[in-house]
Amino acid sequence: MNEQLKQLHKIEERINYLLQVKDFTTWGNLDGFKSTCDRLKQTVYDHTVEELSGEIRKLDESISFLEERAEEQLTPMERVRIVRSAQRFSLKDILENVYEDYTELGGEGDANIDPAMICAKATIVRRIKNKPYTASVMVIGQETGHGEEFRNGGSCRPEGNAKAKRFMKVAETEGIPIHFYIFTPGSYPVEEYPGAAQQIARNIFAMTKLRVPMISLISEGGSGGAEAIGLSDYRLMVTHGYYSVISPEGAAAIEGQIREGSKVPKELIEVCADRLRLTAYDNLKNGTIDRIIHEPLLGARRDDFNFFATLRSEMLRATDQVVLATKSFRAFRTWEIGRKKNTSEAQELQVEVPWDLNRDEVRRLLAQRSKKYLSMARHGFTGTPGTGAHLAHQTWAGVEKVYYTLRYDILKNHKRQVHKVIKDVSGEGSVMLKRITEPFHAVVNFWSDKKKGRKPAPRLAVPPSPGQENGRIVDPLELTDTYTSPLANEDRTVTCPNAARYGCKDLWIPDLYGEFAGVCETCGHHFPLEHQWYLKNIFDPRSLKFFNNDITSGNPLEYTGFTERLGVSKKKTGRNSGNMTFHAQVNGIKIIVAMLYSDFRNGTVGSAEGEKFVQACQLAKRKKRPFLAYIHTTGGIRIQEGTLGVIQMPKCTMAVREYIDAGGLYIVVYDNNSYAGPVASFLGCSPYQFAIRSSRVGFAGPRVIRETTGVDIPPDYHSARNALKRGHIQGIWDRREFRRNLHKALLTMGSPSLYYR
Repeated sequence: MNEQLKQLHKIEERINYLLQVKDFTTWGNLDGFKSTCDRLKQTVYDHTVEELSGEIRKLDESISFLEERAEEQLTPMERVRIVRSAQRFSLKDILENVYEDYTELGGEGDANIDPAMICAKATIVRRIKNKPYTASVMVIGQETGHGEEFRNGGSCRPEGNAKAKRFMKVAETEGIPIHFYIFTPGSYPVEEYPGAAQQIARNIFAMTKLRVPMISLISEGGSGGAEAIGLSDYRLMVTHGYYSVISPEGAAAIEGQIREGSKVPKELIEVCADRLRLTAYDNLKNGTIDRIIHEPLLGARRDDFNFFATLRSEMLRATDQVVLATKSFRAFRTWEIGRKKNTSEAQELQVEVPWDLNRDEVRRLLAQRSKKYLSMARHGFTGTPGTGAHLAHQTWAGVEKVYYTLRYDILKNHKRQVHKVIKDVSGEGSVMLKRITEPFHAVVNFWSDKKKGRKPAPRLAVPPSPGQENGRIVDPLELTDTYTSPLANEDRTVTCPNAARYGCKDLWIPDLYGEFAGVCETCGHHFPLEHQWYLKNIFDPRSLKFFNNDITSGNPLEYTGFTERLGVSKKKTGRNSGNMTFHAQVNGIKIIVAMLYSDFRNGTVGSAEGEKFVQACQLAKRKKRPFLAYIHTTGGIRIQEGTLGVIQMPKCTMAVREYIDAGGLYIVVYDNNSYAGPVASFLGCSPYQFAIRSSRVGFAGPRVIRETTGVDIPPDYHSARNALKRGHIQGIWDRREFRRNLHKALLTMGSPSLYYR
């Protein structure tokens, strides 16, 4: 009877699993089968072995039929429930079954700086022509745990992502591949140093140029938490996994405008899960992953050993493929092409491919990685980038590159070296000449008749005049009254939010938004201003020249109702996207600017905005100009574009990394509200980040933090002052001094590679 009891327990697990996946008990008479199973367990000794075995066989056949039927009709939300099941395989199961041996690094179990992030040095054996080859890899990934609360469901704190980055660098030092495993619903929203957003940005920035092959497998990929270890050379995804910009519940709360604390309707969650296009097949179609690994019925569980064998083979194959693509020896490539024609894609290589790379192979690896990410999501918008497909634009970009390289990289450096030599020689020569002529000067001075009391007439030192107006010297960095906000047209007063604390007087609106530039004259609180104010007051008059205006935000996922909403934003602003890119000057210094502004979808970033940012970054790199990202407002990644929006995080960070490595000056200035994905990637990786006073900067908004952590945060939790205390930004600027501070930064920051240095 013990064998029959084990079978009943197994069937009960399968029934409970189906109940969890379908989320209602009446489907397929699951309630009835569960009652039958319970009855058989209670009356097991009232039946003969033959009778009990017959009942179990009938029950097993019924459940098997339901499993096949459920697999055929799986909805996106049911795939999400499969991933969240406690029976789902985890990273610890992979380490035990895919790798021969492993040593966990940076902690063990709950004795860990962050148990949700596991880093391990592992060994894996490849059998090539029946001969074993042992290789070392670094395994990094989130661990959800099987009911272990200290794992936090795979939601990593900033310390966990910092640990992952540390061991990425260890792998790079040792020259071994990295295998990433993504099992996270999202990152834990903590702003205290090192900060959730800033640490994710540091991770992505580091991964863009890691000099080793990187392979990632996605089971549960939740937004920024996934991208913290998601940038890789080859991205795999399991059939029952999901990869999304936001959880279906979060999207439903936003779409349905559900009040905090209210229950989100199940039907709306199901609809949003479908609209987000979060399945493996959707992501493969959109080009955000490279390959799908097939799982058993209703997803792989912790005891599906055949699946682990398949996973092992796929990870080996993907690593070999990435390494093979870097080889210059043509025989490897020719052999690989022939093998693919004659054998199945999943078969491992039949010759040994060393995983360590030389200098030239590393260069090819980084070039291929850059090309891969910079070309992602280009079908998510309409319009042609200025340096994109047109032959004329490509030719002009090539000519510009040659010209600026010759002028600033070659001639300017040569001139700098010549000046240095002349300076050194003249310095040495002046010392020698002084020693030779000093005795003669002493004799001449001794015999000369000095005229005492007569001094040369003093010369009046007059500083160069920056400009004059009505006989008065004008400071070119001082704000002028060339533009006044339309908000100043109301004839009433407004109370400062800090009036109770600092005793601020009521402010007359024409003065507040006119002479005071939206700043309280008592406490310095900054009232929000429209982005047009900055365009008119920060940059030199008539210096703005917009480019890539024809890149237009679209609805690549055909998200229901979003096309109409986009049309409203386009009509309201007269622009095609939420990112304005333009040439500008600050007191004569030429710069490139990207501006995310609130009027267009609250400054959210989608495919069009990301592509414009990349193009601006590359233009600044080519022309050797400073690059300013002014963030009037950003609400994060645009959820209606799904993972095509999420992929802008590594894509734009890749462009920023290449610009900074080329000697560029990248400055980020936050204003109003700046949250989520952009801050956790291409904005948060800047070495020079500043915030306008009274702005708010963070990873997640107050409601998300309360619902995730259960902690009620203070009103000033995301304030610029607190961001400065935590080390997330490098300074706070007064709006009235924005132009002056920006000019100072342009003169004092950055490398000698800039065109005006």
